Amino acid sequence: MMTGTHLVTGASGYLGRNIVRGLLARGHKVRGLARSDASADRIRQLGAEPVRGDIMDKASLEAAMQDVVALVHAAADTEHGRPTKAQDRTNLEGTRNVYDAARASGLKRAVHISTEAVLLDGRPIENADESWPIPQKPAGGYSRTKAGAERVALAANGSGMDVVVMRPRFVWGRDDTTALPQLVAAARSGKLVWFDGGDYLTSTTHIANVVEAVRLCLEKGRGGEVYFITDGDDIAFRPWVTALLATQGVDVSAVKSMPRSLMALVVNAGELLASLTGGALSGPLGRQEYATVGNTVTLNIGKARRELGYAPVMSRAEGLAELEAGAANA
Repeated sequence: MMTGTHLVTGASGYLGRNIVRGLLARGHKVRGLARSDASADRIRQLGAEPVRGDIMDKASLEAAMQDVVALVHAAADTEHGRPTKAQDRTNLEGTRNVYDAARASGLKRAVHISTEAVLLDGRPIENADESWPIPQKPAGGYSRTKAGAERVALAANGSGMDVVVMRPRFVWGRDDTTALPQLVAAARSGKLVWFDGGDYLTSTTHIANVVEAVRLCLEKGRGGEVYFITDGDDIAFRPWVTALLATQGVDVSAVKSMPRSLMALVVNAGELLASLTGGALSGPLGRQEYATVGNTVTLNIGKARRELGYAPVMSRAEGLAELEAGAANA
């Protein structure tokens, strides 16, 4: 186990704060990058050391990395809507700043949190391993900028610094402030629909399994390599979302299905409208969102099993029970 202080970017976000908890539980000293007083307070409450800084500011990054032995770069703009200059800056320029500062600080080890979204172009993805090509025409700004960030991270590998990339899919579980609240809001507002019945398969990754994979990447990951991480088994999208929302007391039995061909027309019309109005107007679902939830996306985690010894530590049934218990006690 690598001893010494670990720095986590995005430490107050959903992924970041769970990674911080996991590192602290294993006895590491953890420093969390904080852009605001509120973020610093959240990091302090976790038991980590907050350090003020911003991934857009190299000087603050280099200061934060003093005496750090390992980095987990979890900060990102995860907006799935239309591409923005802010997302480009955060995911591309910010990531470049992080690894430039890491190299300048003499860091030896880094784990880069990427995503399966780097592969998305709107077509089905079935049992993809790490050799699956990144598409020439990505689904949207999130896919494009995260793919670019991954390239930056991999280019930083070498000359004494190992950079390991991990790609989880559909992160869920306790303390979720991202996907689950959005699904609940969509269901309660009547905006949730199933595409072609929702019977296509998806991979998922419980937050506890993400944390376990970070540990293994830090300890065993090969520099310059990419690893898919999931819950280890796939599930049909509609039963999965139905079970997930049921933990929050949301009944989706009345949700209707829409033919995929019709949804494609709606998405394309919305994208055209947004383009013509500079984003002032848009459709109900963008191309990035549709590519994320509207088609088969399943991943092969054989490489992580072989090279990292990865095995899920939280089953889907256990994670759902944990969510249901948390909602009941809220």
